Amino acid sequence: MKKYVGMGLLLATTLFANAQAAERPVRLASDFTYPPFNYKDETGTPKGFDIEIADALCTEAQLKCEWITQSWDGLIPSLLARKADVIMASMRITEERKQRVLFTDKYYQTPARFVAAKSANMVIDKAGLTGKTIGVQLGTIHDRYVTDMFGDVAKIQRYTGQDEVYMDIQSGRLDAVFGNSDQLALAFLDKPRGADYTFVGEPVTDTAYIGEGTALALRKQDKQLAEKFNQAIQAIRENGTYDRIASKYFKFDIYGE
Repeated sequence: MKKYVGMGLLLATTLFANAQAAERPVRLASDFTYPPFNYKDETGTPKGFDIEIADALCTEAQLKCEWITQSWDGLIPSLLARKADVIMASMRITEERKQRVLFTDKYYQTPARFVAAKSANMVIDKAGLTGKTIGVQLGTIHDRYVTDMFGDVAKIQRYTGQDEVYMDIQSGRLDAVFGNSDQLALAFLDKPRGADYTFVGEPVTDTAYIGEGTALALRKQDKQLAEKFNQAIQAIRENGTYDRIASKYFKFDIYGE
């Protein structure tokens, strides 16, 4: 008799835990340092393209979602430690990251570029970057690319937020910066503060570094949740919600091929 009572209590506890899990909001993690994709306004409210797309996906998938803040280099560890359920922070799909997380389908795709002062006449090769200081966001694919390609000839200066990179190139502490072309244009080159700067070199599209697009990242076992987001991505692409949001931020096709 005690055996069956114990089994009943275990079943009830399990059902209660599952019910609690079902009621808990899906926790979306971002670093909020990457305008116009993800940032916080003066009131601390999450804003940007990533934020609006994620909110639309949660609505389409009928998921209750909430935002949590996490530094970029802590995003994947936080996800794996179950402190977050989804990374929504303009994270590129790369083979290295696929070993640790499950990606959804992409929700946008752009190349990476270098930016330098117009007056520098900089050439992007080992000779041109010898002795130069390049600014990148810490722990990103851009960090890995410039470290692998130019780390033996240039100084790589790493930052926790992209806006810090722009401040330091303006102050003369950097010779060049490297990052997503769209973010560099929208947050820097198209602004008054970027008037004296320009793209240099060719766009970098090497998928070994730049990846296969930008997506949401989840724990590998959360396949059902990932599929809900995949279906929602397809739905907002088809019903016009994606284009409506994208047109608020970009004058080009951010989704890519």
